[in-house]
Amino acid sequence: MVPDKYRGGRCLTMRASGESGDNLSPIAPVEFESPVGQLLAQILRTHPHLLPAAVDQQLDNLQSDKNDQTEETPQSQDLLYKRIAEVKEKERQKTLEEIIYCLIVQKFVDNEISMIPKVMETSDPTGRVDFWPNQEQKLEFVHSPEAFEMIQSHLSLVLGDRMVGPLSTIVQISKIKLGKLYAASIMYGYFLRRVDQRFQLERTMKTLPEDFTKSQARFEDPNPGKQLWDPDSLIRIPPHDDDDGGGYGDAEGKQYRLRSYVMYLDSETLQRYATIRSKEAISLIEKQTQALFGRPDIRILDDGSLDTSHDEVVSLTFSGLTMLVLEAVAFGSFLWDAESYVESKYHFLKS
Repeated sequence: MVPDKYRGGRCLTMRASGESGDNLSPIAPVEFESPVGQLLAQILRTHPHLLPAAVDQQLDNLQSDKNDQTEETPQSQDLLYKRIAEVKEKERQKTLEEIIYCLIVQKFVDNEISMIPKVMETSDPTGRVDFWPNQEQKLEFVHSPEAFEMIQSHLSLVLGDRMVGPLSTIVQISKIKLGKLYAASIMYGYFLRRVDQRFQLERTMKTLPEDFTKSQARFEDPNPGKQLWDPDSLIRIPPHDDDDGGGYGDAEGKQYRLRSYVMYLDSETLQRYATIRSKEAISLIEKQTQALFGRPDIRILDDGSLDTSHDEVVSLTFSGLTMLVLEAVAFGSFLWDAESYVESKYHFLKS
């Protein structure tokens, strides 16, 4: 049986559900606002094979602009020049964000994965909003087998024992909780790609610690009574049973698991790997989440508590919920890749 990954052509646009004619919805939920972002989005739609060269050119332009500004700025640094420099820096940041976002979208396009459009009310009598295609197999292929094993544990953690029920079961969830789950899963994917790259490199170089598979978990088991989608519980690595035969061997027959490797790392390294490196990446996580679920309607009451009574509740199946989580994890993985690539061409990360 041929996997879905190899069927059909590359789809650069999504037809909006319930609409006819030539009205095509964007290839990604976040709209490109800068001239550079709009140009790259157009190239991605019409000539995707030219996108890498176009991105490199735009990064060169950003570097030249930054260099020119440094040379032109007088030593006096009066308020006018400072203000001009601030405006240009904000413009560069927006351009940089949209370059990174375009590289993320390209990853979805290259893997023939349609990104989930904005979650909004439908005419379905049950109130379901998840009428996007099931792309679980394609989303699995963008990760290493070791990483996907941990993603499955992540799904079990955030969905709990509800995973055992029928995938067609409809559940009602507030948009705020759904947004928190999506954003936290992006951060989990970012962390996972980062640590998996180190794991794969050390395994290839045969520098993995001899005793790392024997180390004990430093993370507590997830508390079954803990409320679902609590972001504080999402980057926890539950210990595994060493007798289950899992793991991935090397040429010498040694068994290695990414989960064991993560638990071997010291807490300082784990904290560093779980930290988003750039303000551009943090902004994109926020924009992607808000593009899907809207800005949360949260009000602060007189006593200082948060009022979420105006939050909208949506209905979706467990299959749709799983797809949301898998897309978010993939987005986080692609975010790490795109951020790293851009940094290699245009230094913007703070040391």
